[in-house]
Amino acid sequence: FAWTIAGVIGQLETGKFMASLATGNIPFAFLPALMFVLAGITAFSTGTSWGTFGIMLPIAADMAMGSHTGMMLPMLASVLAGAVFGDHCSPISDTTILSSTGASCHHIDHVVTQLPYALIAAFISLVGYVALGFTESVVAGLVACSVAFVISIIVLKIKSKGTIS
Repeated sequence: FAWTIAGVIGQLETGKFMASLATGNIPFAFLPALMFVLAGITAFSTGTSWGTFGIMLPIAADMAMGSHTGMMLPMLASVLAGAVFGDHCSPISDTTILSSTGASCHHIDHVVTQLPYALIAAFISLVGYVALGFTESVVAGLVACSVAFVISIIVLKIKSKGTIS
């Protein structure tokens, strides 16, 4: 079904339409982060990262071609990362159900225990995509992710000291 939707999206040129809507209304610097969030929501809702790839990659590619061709790879990467994040967090994903079965726990318990870690990683990625969008530099995005990661570790360390005492 996802591949059928992807075909229809391609024929309707949805990505070009969305690029025309975004141009002038949304700063391009936010588009990689926006695609990350939209792909995450789509994959969480559908329980499939591959289906999300099929739906969102043509849209992201058309949006990049319609607004800023130099950001094609970051736009596609944000879709891939967001889709994997959403699939990992989804309680209806086959990988989540199989992982919880392999761990001999209820799948909702598995989701609840994995969600905080996935959300931290998603936040760090979001920071990187925003930095990458504004600077158009992969190195700046990586540095921003690294700083956000170190800050997250420090915050978690401080919180763990408060709960152990």
